[in-house]
Amino acid sequence: MSKNKEASRNGLLIDYEYCTGCHGCEVACKKELGLPAGQFGIKLKEDGPRKKPDGKWEWNYIPVPTDLCNLCEERVNAGKQPTCVHHCQSACMYYGPVEELAKKIAGKRKMALFTPV
Repeated sequence: MSKNKEASRNGLLIDYEYCTGCHGCEVACKKELGLPAGQFGIKLKEDGPRKKPDGKWEWNYIPVPTDLCNLCEERVNAGKQPTCVHHCQSACMYYGPVEELAKKIAGKRKMALFTPV
């Protein structure tokens, strides 16, 4: 990959600390990509519930892009956000240059950065 292409590479940042598990990203993606039952461009995974040593409960919802995710190439080329980002009800998904997204991670505990090949 050339240095210029690498510098302009975009990704998807998910702050799953604030994900409510609404499945909006899944539904929007399936519709956008026309995926059949059982296939997902992004799949919501559930981690928990479990009781932590401090007595509090932890229950995370983690949207995970799959190999079928193309970051909504057609939408992005038309100047729009990927459909998962557009339809995220808790506004915990971000799309943009990987370098900028990586800066948002500093000091955060529950973030994941998806960078396509």
